[in-house]
Amino acid sequence: MAGPAARRRGPGCGSLLLLLPALLESWAACQAPPVPAAESPPDGTELGVERRFVPESCPRAVRPGDFVRYHYLGAFPDGTRFDSSYDRGSTFNVFVGKGQLIAGMDKALVGMCVNERRFVKIPPKLAYGSEGVPGVIPPNAVLHFDVLLIDLWNSEDEVQVQTYFKPEKCPRTVQVSDFVRYHYNGTFLDGTLFDSSHNRMRTYDTYVGIGWLIPGMDQGLLGMCVGEKRIITIPPFLAYGEEGDGKEIPGQASLVFDVVLLDLHNPKDGIVIENQVVPESCERRSQTGDFLRYHYNGTLLDGTLFDSSYSRNHTYDTYVGKGYVIAGMDEGLLGVCTGEKRRIIIPPHLGYGEEGRGKIPGSAVLVFDIHVVDFHNPSDSVGITVNYRPSNCTVLSKKGDYLKYHYNASLLDGTLLDSTHSLGKTYNIVLGSGQVVVGMDMGLQDMCVGERRTVVIPPHLGYGEDGVVFRVHPSSS
Repeated sequence: MAGPAARRRGPGCGSLLLLLPALLESWAACQAPPVPAAESPPDGTELGVERRFVPESCPRAVRPGDFVRYHYLGAFPDGTRFDSSYDRGSTFNVFVGKGQLIAGMDKALVGMCVNERRFVKIPPKLAYGSEGVPGVIPPNAVLHFDVLLIDLWNSEDEVQVQTYFKPEKCPRTVQVSDFVRYHYNGTFLDGTLFDSSHNRMRTYDTYVGIGWLIPGMDQGLLGMCVGEKRIITIPPFLAYGEEGDGKEIPGQASLVFDVVLLDLHNPKDGIVIENQVVPESCERRSQTGDFLRYHYNGTLLDGTLFDSSYSRNHTYDTYVGKGYVIAGMDEGLLGVCTGEKRRIIIPPHLGYGEEGRGKIPGSAVLVFDIHVVDFHNPSDSVGITVNYRPSNCTVLSKKGDYLKYHYNASLLDGTLLDSTHSLGKTYNIVLGSGQVVVGMDMGLQDMCVGERRTVVIPPHLGYGEDGVVFRVHPSSS
């Protein structure tokens, strides 16, 4: 199907009696050359054409040399029917202006639009003349045809693409060998629906440009953006050709696909990271083996939300680089700072693959907008930063000392947990007696009176995996 399909020609001039009634119009193929249709004069000796229905939209009309598919009813002036394509359940398919029709029909079809209906009166001299067709058409018979045009194309036609919606942002378009997921409605040129992915409630998923699709669709999808909507019109020799598909699509049918592209990736793709917010101060970036707490919104490439930690009001907590999350997220969470916001775009082979999971369809690109709240490493110790130390610092705190101190306690992302200042009194303990978490016991060692410190306590030296209900999140620094 790389080139035009072989043309199907009508019968020769002497084949009528063998093919009646299906190809009754073919007998007079060697009559006068086609001329534009004219209105019938009162005496009925010339061709008459009455346009009974003309569609509002007519992007193209029949020209000599076009291939057409149409339905018709054939009758004599008294109303007696002699032939009908409807009775056979199949359109009449033929080239116009090439002598494959009686001369009157060759002329009458010129200028017709798809979905147009014409009533045609053909005098004997442009039909079967003084001889007629024995047993079927009497001599000198005037013929009436009620014609409805279903389809038309030309062997020189190409795929037509009409984009009727394109998103403002289009970072990438469909290229040869890309894998795409799209929805479509498939119709014939007259608007008759023959297939729809929407009705199946499942996208059509395929590679582009490697022969998995009909050639016309392979061409029509190239250059599309995710979210773009196109109408792709495909002539039959770039679709299913002379034979059709053996099911819904007849031979020699032009196809129209209304397509919306939902997803796009290439098997060679890696993850894409887009930094959205990076804190000015970043003393440490996440590494393999760290334990992270982060919030996220997970969407498909077209923006459809499939999951959100915010809706659960709970961070997602996991080790990084150890296979606890999908491969793309394992990679995308490396090198982040606490407080950082980034977008991680993950192709399906680094996400949930061809099978998908839950609300995630197979072969779906995933987009995660993450906000890193906290991370630590199980090997971390207490982090101490001295903010102020008096010059006359001679006595340092040690185990067994009675301490009175003020503090502001927060999570690593700055969320305030508690403050003695708001209570208006100090916090009083005996150092090393287990009255505070282990990390605080360590952080208060070797302090002077008047000294100020920032003490960062990892969860295994704080409140651990359980945290404190309604106060400290599990696994929080």
